[in-house]
Amino acid sequence: MARSALSQESPLILSTWRSSSVLFSWRYRPLPAISTLTGEPPPPLKADPDMFMIMCALPLILLMCGFPLFLVLLATVTSAIVFLGSMPPTAVPQIMFSSIGQFSLLAVPFFIFAGELMGRGGMARRLVRLPIALFSGVRGATPITAVGATTLYGSISGSTAATVAAIGPIFYPQLRQKGYDEKFSAGLITCAGYLDNIIPPSIAMILYCVAAEQSVVKLFYAGIIPGIVLAIIMAFYIFGYAWLKQIDAGSRPQIKEILIAFKEGFWAIMMPVIVFGGIYGGMFTPTEAAGIACVYAIVVTMFVHRELQWRDFWKVAISSMYLTSQVFLIVALAGVFSWILTTSGLAGSAVAAIGDLNLPSWAILIVINLFLLAVGCVIDTASAILVLTPLLLPIAKHMNVDPIHFGIIMVTNLSIGTFTPPFGINIFVAQSIFDFPLKSIYRGLVPFILVAILGLAVITFVPTLSLWLLAK
Repeated sequence: MARSALSQESPLILSTWRSSSVLFSWRYRPLPAISTLTGEPPPPLKADPDMFMIMCALPLILLMCGFPLFLVLLATVTSAIVFLGSMPPTAVPQIMFSSIGQFSLLAVPFFIFAGELMGRGGMARRLVRLPIALFSGVRGATPITAVGATTLYGSISGSTAATVAAIGPIFYPQLRQKGYDEKFSAGLITCAGYLDNIIPPSIAMILYCVAAEQSVVKLFYAGIIPGIVLAIIMAFYIFGYAWLKQIDAGSRPQIKEILIAFKEGFWAIMMPVIVFGGIYGGMFTPTEAAGIACVYAIVVTMFVHRELQWRDFWKVAISSMYLTSQVFLIVALAGVFSWILTTSGLAGSAVAAIGDLNLPSWAILIVINLFLLAVGCVIDTASAILVLTPLLLPIAKHMNVDPIHFGIIMVTNLSIGTFTPPFGINIFVAQSIFDFPLKSIYRGLVPFILVAILGLAVITFVPTLSLWLLAK
């Protein structure tokens, strides 16, 4: 798993990473080959139906009760070790270090840090001005621009909730001013930005690749066309709504306004251009792109826009370190969770049970989609990916679903869950910021959820959308 991730990086960084990992050379071994201190491999773990039920139900129940994810995984792993009995204690820390010792995970703290700098340094505010000026003459331009701006910002910040909090206050007053009612405006602000997990670069995609042992670059490429398709479907709905209501007809764009917006937002716009262009142009890897995004954000916010001082820089760094430590602790425990499922044969037993149902593949995919939609509205995306990927990916492989395509399906489902009532996290973020009545948010979200599910169905049953670029 670590080798596949490392093979995508530049030779210089690769050699540096290997040199710094001499003391932890065991992290390059496959997880099932982990041995005890005596050098003997641990005895094989025995599959047990009761254990499988515990490892499926316990984390979901604890998460829905509000326990932090690291405690949920710790409780589940501890229960499994006690129940199975044959797992050597020395295997646990080795698996934990092996799980976080992957080069591709270095992109996560960099993207978190870059997103924090964008939010606090004013880059997010400047980022939205140019598309507003450019599309001011299009019917429904304001909400369409809101979706595009939140997608650009969210792809760097890595959090749909943070995107709603940062971009929502900019667009909500404009939506109301253009004639959109509270229900539509609340629904749009709440769901806007869910595409940020699908259009790369995406922290959710990186975590899926870590859990599924897949290529980050391949999943990034796979997300481009599905993300565009979802955005187009959303734009068509918004255009139709504005046309039926005869609102937001817009006015002819003024060249002067466009030039002013371009001048003010130039440095903010160049950040996603550099990141996306560098990755897709083959100039640098996702990990290197994340590092470049951080350096660029520091230079722009501190020396160009001058909205951050050194004391603010350290506050951003501390906040980013706090979030990163949470992610890495969760990844480490999720690695043990995944290893137990794999080596004990529990995942294989689940695949066999699904096969015994004699359901067609399309029916199983529908069941998986419904399950993920339900999970996504009560559990955050990163947590659900790390917990459910080891359980669901073997089933997808059994149905001959490409792991990369399944990653797009999974990320899309869980992203929709972030604004699905009654417990979608974005709902409560929007409600706390704007003091919306929950009733208005729920009603406003219904059409957006239906539109998103329509796009999900297209992505699920047309795998070419995800895999076409990979075949080129």
